[in-house]
Amino acid sequence: MSVRDNVKVGLHNDFEYSTLTGLLRTPKYFKIEREMNARAMELLEVFGLAEESETLASNLPYGAQRKLEIARAIATKPKLLLLDEPAAGMNPNETGELMDPIHFIRDKFDLTVLLIEHDMKLVSGICERLTVLNFGQELFAGKTRDVLNNPEVIKAYLGE
Repeated sequence: MSVRDNVKVGLHNDFEYSTLTGLLRTPKYFKIEREMNARAMELLEVFGLAEESETLASNLPYGAQRKLEIARAIATKPKLLLLDEPAAGMNPNETGELMDPIHFIRDKFDLTVLLIEHDMKLVSGICERLTVLNFGQELFAGKTRDVLNNPEVIKAYLGE
């Protein structure tokens, strides 16, 4: 599927038409498709993917594919967005480009973002509060700066 169609998949909860409407291509079908296309393009713009809207999603670079996955998730209008290592496999430039859209969607869509990540630059650039786990046990929780400067956290993750 194209990049735009990937986002439209997430939009189908908000826009409904019957199978018959889709088969007959009634005016209602075209109206809803225009609205969905416009909404999909708005989301793609947020992630810097608007110019790639007609590209096959599988042909995007890895970092852009990750952004597309997040855009598709946002299209479903979640209250909580779980991002499990969104920067995995990304180079530092791609990771940096991911920070602004996450900030934007958190604020614009009034979302809680639960981030599981090992890239501390991304974590410190996005998170207001952190909970650090060590072997499945909570090691420390609090404001980002306090957690990242905690001696126990430093010892657990960087060694002595």
